[in-house]
Amino acid sequence: MTSEPTFGAGPAARPQDAGELAGRAVARVGYGAMQLERLRDDRPAAVALLRHAIDLGVDHVDTAQFYGDGFVNDVIREALRPGDDVLVVSKVGAVSDPGGPFPLRLAQRPEDLRASVEANLAALRTERIPVVNLRRVDSGITIPVPDDQVIPLDDQLAEMLALRDEGKIGAIGLSSVSLDVLRHALPAGIVCVQNAYSLVARDDEDVLRLCAEERIAWVPYFPLGGAFPGLPKVTDEPAVRAAAERLGHTPAQIGLAWLLHHSPRTLLIPGTADPAHLEANLAVAAITLDEQARTALDAIPTRPVAGLGH
Repeated sequence: MTSEPTFGAGPAARPQDAGELAGRAVARVGYGAMQLERLRDDRPAAVALLRHAIDLGVDHVDTAQFYGDGFVNDVIREALRPGDDVLVVSKVGAVSDPGGPFPLRLAQRPEDLRASVEANLAALRTERIPVVNLRRVDSGITIPVPDDQVIPLDDQLAEMLALRDEGKIGAIGLSSVSLDVLRHALPAGIVCVQNAYSLVARDDEDVLRLCAEERIAWVPYFPLGGAFPGLPKVTDEPAVRAAAERLGHTPAQIGLAWLLHHSPRTLLIPGTADPAHLEANLAVAAITLDEQARTALDAIPTRPVAGLGH
């Protein structure tokens, strides 16, 4: 259709701090759209916030049809304009379950993955999604796994490859995966990995190293920890607070900046429903951590991750 938004189809020209995702250059700080659900009662504000992000240079947006039970994708469709050249990254492997014991339930079977891709395509009113992450339950933060949702990786990858061959998705990513799962999936041409990871939760350092070796984008979720009770918070760390005060930034900005400095393969997708917070997040790309700050931050001990899924 003539008014269809262009999702990541344009030239790959970005400034000197550009990262890489699915073969194109992108700004290293994008936008995670999950928090737009908080603006469900003020849809114009949600659309305006996403437009503001794009106007400030955001060129990759992370979403899922299960975010807000479809609300978030509806906002993205309304906010994006032809020619925005925003790379939309979605995910499959779960569906929203508003009446269930958890907000999500797993949908891991190949037919479920296909149905979720189709639902994303319909909601976004596009014929192709540039990147779709297969959200598994191998690592980190997850939700209960019924027996019928324990699906072999090869069966899932076969369906994702078929969807790619059909042109419905452009590239395949993975989410919540172990080192062995990533290594096994490499022949499928994995372009990004989203795992729970932060300064205080670095269990997946080996996964990050493999991503760096294979030029795969590393996109940590819960990048400041503390998303659920029991998870440590980056912003509570004395070394983070001290660096923030000395360098003139907020503790959250320091925690996000550490991720960018820690690996050049890292892309951030911090989410927010507040315009000022959005601007603070995007400013992280310009923060320089000196040797004193990096030494102190690197010395912070890591703690295990466990809890409810993303």
